[in-house]
Amino acid sequence: MVVGLGPGNRDSFTAEALTAIREAQVVVGYHTYLNLIPDLIEGKEMVATPMRGEVERARQAVELAAAGKTVAVVSSGDPGIYGMAGIIIEVAGDRVPVKVIPGVTAASAAAASLGAPLMHDFAVISLSDLLTPWETILKRLEMAAAGDFVIVLYNPRSHGRPNHINTARDIMLKYKAPATPVGIVRQARRGQEERTITTLDRMLDVEIDMLTTVIIGNSQTRVAGKYMLTPRGYHL
Repeated sequence: MVVGLGPGNRDSFTAEALTAIREAQVVVGYHTYLNLIPDLIEGKEMVATPMRGEVERARQAVELAAAGKTVAVVSSGDPGIYGMAGIIIEVAGDRVPVKVIPGVTAASAAAASLGAPLMHDFAVISLSDLLTPWETILKRLEMAAAGDFVIVLYNPRSHGRPNHINTARDIMLKYKAPATPVGIVRQARRGQEERTITTLDRMLDVEIDMLTTVIIGNSQTRVAGKYMLTPRGYHL
């Protein structure tokens, strides 16, 4: 099983995810994710690997499952969205069946805090170039901005790439008005949430890091009181 933990807040876990973890004999994951569920994994066999240890994590999980153990590989957010589901399926092949259990992804968690910014077509783009060439990411940013999508940015800034978010904002300004609403949510649904609604031309004034999700509106997005809203087009 590949299990989505959502943002990590227990209230955001699905019942299916909780059941899967409780029934597992072995829980496999990045140590930061395992630290989110200490009570659920107490007494279980655990396999923890560091960041960028996804391939080894997947191989160990498949070997354990092939040996007859019930294995839960935990992944933050939704495991099928920048998570572990893909690599587990690739490594498993025909050796063991794989069940993917969805979770609340960062886009959904952040959007809920902001109001309703994703009510119309949107694109999710990660600014991490660890596994995707930066040139490809730039092309995707251009195309999504030109198509007037609401755009959700994952992994917007890290110590190793502090300026990717600046470049992304500059691309947005080629196609979107400076006053376009932008929602910035840090640690969404994790108990220390910070929420800001600003504009495209001012968004870099707000703290943005790897714990932040950025939602950039389309040409119809507006601020309605304390909410960010992208109308679906209903006639009111």
